[in-house]
Amino acid sequence: MTSPVPASRIPEAVHRRRWAILGVLMLSLLIVVLDNSILNVAIKTIATPAPTGLGATQSEIEWAINAYTLVFAGLLFTAGLVGDRLGRKKVLLGGILVFGIGSALAAESGSPGQLIAYRALMALGAAFVMPSTLAVLMNVFEREEQPKAIGIWAGGVGLAIAIGPITGGALLDHFWWGSVFLINVPIVIVALVLMTWLVPDSRDPRPGRLDPIGVVLSVVGLVLLVYGIIKGGELADFTDTKVLATIAAGLVVLTAFVVFEKRSDHPSLDVTYFRNKVFSAAMSAIALVFFALMGVTFFGVFYTQSVRGYSPLESGVLMLPLAAAQLIFAPRARLLVDRFGNKATTTGGLVLIAATLAAFATFEADTPIWLLEVVFFLMGTGMAHIMTPTSVVIMQALPREKAGSASALSNTFRQVGGALGIAVLGSVLATSYRNGIEDKLGLLPPGLRDAAGESIEATLGVAEKLGPQGKSLVTPANDAFLHAMHVTALCGTGVALIGAVVTFLFLPGKPPAGQRQDNEPELVAAGE
Repeated sequence: MTSPVPASRIPEAVHRRRWAILGVLMLSLLIVVLDNSILNVAIKTIATPAPTGLGATQSEIEWAINAYTLVFAGLLFTAGLVGDRLGRKKVLLGGILVFGIGSALAAESGSPGQLIAYRALMALGAAFVMPSTLAVLMNVFEREEQPKAIGIWAGGVGLAIAIGPITGGALLDHFWWGSVFLINVPIVIVALVLMTWLVPDSRDPRPGRLDPIGVVLSVVGLVLLVYGIIKGGELADFTDTKVLATIAAGLVVLTAFVVFEKRSDHPSLDVTYFRNKVFSAAMSAIALVFFALMGVTFFGVFYTQSVRGYSPLESGVLMLPLAAAQLIFAPRARLLVDRFGNKATTTGGLVLIAATLAAFATFEADTPIWLLEVVFFLMGTGMAHIMTPTSVVIMQALPREKAGSASALSNTFRQVGGALGIAVLGSVLATSYRNGIEDKLGLLPPGLRDAAGESIEATLGVAEKLGPQGKSLVTPANDAFLHAMHVTALCGTGVALIGAVVTFLFLPGKPPAGQRQDNEPELVAAGE
C-alpha cells in the first residue's frame, strides 16, 4: 500500500480542507481576471464626458487597459520567485490587499491619468496573486488530484470571462462607472479573512535569485514600445518624430533585455527556451491569438454600445456566447488533439479565429444581431482549441522541472500579446476613424475639432453638447467608425493567419498512439 507516502507529504489537517482552500484560491483568481472583463463593458461609459464618465480619449482608454496588462506581465516571474522565497501565503495576502486598495482608489479616480495610475497599482497586486494561487494549490493537493484541481482553477478564468461583462453591465445600469472597481473591495475583504484562516504557508527550500535589472528592462521596453504605438494612433501619424523615437527606444531597451537575460546566470526569462522551435511556435500562437482577440474586444464594445445603441448590461450579455464556447470546448479540446494532433487542432483554431475576425469586416449598423452572436460563439470555440493544445505543447517541450517557468512564460506572452493587440489594433482603429471623420468636422472650432476626432465617443459627446446642430455628426461618426472597424478587423485577420502559418510549419503532428500515452505522465507531473 502506497497511501501513507502522500499522507506524510501533506499534513492531514491541510488535506481535509483542500477543497475549501481551492475555493478561496478561486475567489482571489476570480477578481483578478474578472476586473479586465468587467472593464470591457465600461469602456464606453468611461469615455463619455463628465459627469457620466471621465471623458477619456481613446488613447487614455487603451492605457487604462494596458497599464494593468503590462505591469502584470512584467512582474509575473519576479512575483513567483518572491513567493518561493518569502512564503506563498504572505505574498498572496499582500497581493490581494494591494489589489483591493488599488480598486478602491480607481473607483474614486477624478481623471483618466489617475485611473491609469491606480490600474497599474491593481496590476502590482494581481501579479503577486496569480502565481501564488497555483503554487499553493500544488502544495495542498496530492499528485493524483492535481489535474482535477488545476482544471477547476483554470475554469475560474472562463467563469470570470462569462460573468464579468454581465456584472459590469448590471452595475453600470444602476450605479456610476466607479462601481465596476469598488465591487472588488468587499470580495477582497472576504478573501483576506478566509485566506488567513484556511490557507497554509509554504516556500521553496531552494528559491531562485531575483532579477531586478531584467524586470526593469522588460517593463520599460514594453511601456516605451506600447506608448509609441498608441501615440501614433492618437496623432494618426506614425511618421511623427516623437512616435518613431519612442518605438525605437522601446525596441532598443527590449533588445538590451534579451542580451542581458542571455548572459545572466539567474535570468527571469530564460531565452534559451526559444531555441526549441516547437516551444517558440506555441508561444507565438498564444501571443498572436490574444493580440487579435483583445483588439476585437476593444472595438466590439464601441460597435455594440455606440453604433448599435445597446446598454452596458445588454452588451455584456451579447458576449456570453464567446465565454460559453470556451467553457464548453476547452475541457474537450484534448479529444480533437488525440484524434488529429496538436498541429491540425491549433492551426484549425487559428483559421477559425481569422474567419470570425473577417466577419467583423462585413458588419454594418443594421446587421442582424444573431450573426454577431454566432461569430462570438465561433470565436470562443476557436480560442478553446488553441489554448489547450498550445498549453500541452509548451509543457511537453521543456523538462518537467521547468514546468513552472513554462507556465509563467505562457501567461506573460498572453498578457503582452493582448497589450500589443490593444495598442496596435486600437491605433489602427483611431487612425482610420480620424481619417474618416476629419473632413466632416470642418465647421467646428479648432479646439473642438481635435477633441471630436479622437474616437466615436468623443464625436458623439461633442454632438450632444451642440444640441440640434450636432445631430448632423451622428451618421458620419457611425459611418467612419464602421469603416475603421472593418480595416481593424482585417488587420486582426492577417495576424491570426500568420499564427496559423507558424503553427502549421512548426507544431508537431499527430504522434503514434503509444508515444502519446508515454507522454501523459509527464503532463501530470508538469503541474508540480
